[in-house]
Amino acid sequence: MTLPLAGVRVIDLSMWFAGPMASRLLADMGAEVIKIESLKHIDPWRGPVVRNPRLDARFPVKIDSDRPYNCAAGFNLQNRNKYGATLALDTPQGKELFKKLVGLSDVVLENYSPRVMANFDLDYPVLKEINPGIIMMSLPALGRTGPDRDHVAFGQTIDCMSGMAYLTGYLGEEPMLQSGLSYGDPLAGLNAAFAIVAALRYRRHTGKGMHIDLSQVEAIVSLNADAVMDYTMNGRIRERAGNRHPSMAPHGCYRCRGEDRWVVVAIPSDVAWQRLCRVLGQGSLAEDTRFSDMLGRYQCQDELDRIIEAWTVEHDHYEVMHILQAAGIPAGPVLDAKELVEEPHLNERGFFEMVTHPETGRHPYIGMYARFSRTPGGIRRPAPCLGEHNEYIFGTLLGLSQEEMARLEEAGIIGTKPFPEQPGGMY
Repeated sequence: MTLPLAGVRVIDLSMWFAGPMASRLLADMGAEVIKIESLKHIDPWRGPVVRNPRLDARFPVKIDSDRPYNCAAGFNLQNRNKYGATLALDTPQGKELFKKLVGLSDVVLENYSPRVMANFDLDYPVLKEINPGIIMMSLPALGRTGPDRDHVAFGQTIDCMSGMAYLTGYLGEEPMLQSGLSYGDPLAGLNAAFAIVAALRYRRHTGKGMHIDLSQVEAIVSLNADAVMDYTMNGRIRERAGNRHPSMAPHGCYRCRGEDRWVVVAIPSDVAWQRLCRVLGQGSLAEDTRFSDMLGRYQCQDELDRIIEAWTVEHDHYEVMHILQAAGIPAGPVLDAKELVEEPHLNERGFFEMVTHPETGRHPYIGMYARFSRTPGGIRRPAPCLGEHNEYIFGTLLGLSQEEMARLEEAGIIGTKPFPEQPGGMY
């Protein structure tokens, strides 16, 4: 079976979430992705270099291993289907090896601040001279131009700067920094993967590579476009609304039977409202003129929420979903991670795939969310241990001898064991 991106080689210099997710999507679709790390500065999402009980709450690695940097759950998810190599780009030998690899590749992906690749003397003008067809994806927080180009940020910072956090929270309360997930990371990764595929198609027709400048903040501002357009066209600044919808009513998250169990119910039309009244056994509500149209219901949401929750609290959250869906009313349970892994619908569709990692063992992973009828794909290999594929990258692809690789390892340019002291004082 030939996967859609088979034959495409990607050099992945990125770290943390956004860049590795972009390259993971490409790898899932068949691209050969080579993740490059430095022994001096491994991907921080690997977690601590040595096991530290004080960090277990932050990097909960329950695997009994003296190499915890190979066992982090988030890292292993986003770096599956990739090859892993180590290389010190701040050394002349490492830089030359990287340039040789660029000559054999199609894409270079990095999510550093703009000054980093230039400091390595490996920015796009240099790479283009080596390989005119190379596509370079740069994924800095704020883009490569503008007065704040060199600022660094993480997902939560990006959520705030994009206007997303301003809208997240309850009416009259302060903004929420995040809603359980830093949207700046995965959405930037999705956009980056799409942009790379578009650039590959352009190169297929023209033979020309390109440099893509993708601001993570701008990627999320694009998602927040309706609030931006509401201001530019109507002069309104949209306020926080909790779980409520700008136009649907009632629309909310309601407590169900059991500890911390909830269901979301959406009433998008007058017809759905009449159906809900019948399910609740509240015929008088259906006849109440205050609730006969969306505007009236919107103005009375507090009262309606109390009525709905008085019913949902008597039922299990799955039971509420089944009752309402049978009546033609949009509803779904709020699921925690355990419930997701055990969710019958997802498992019937084969969404989770069992993956065996050499150091963490066998676990279910989220699988492919796009089903290609001809090339369904899947998880072909677990995330690489640090430097696991050095011999393939430097020996098979670049033609180095065992003696040459041994000298590079002795000099700390490649290897499989990180330096004990990592930059930033985090570990």
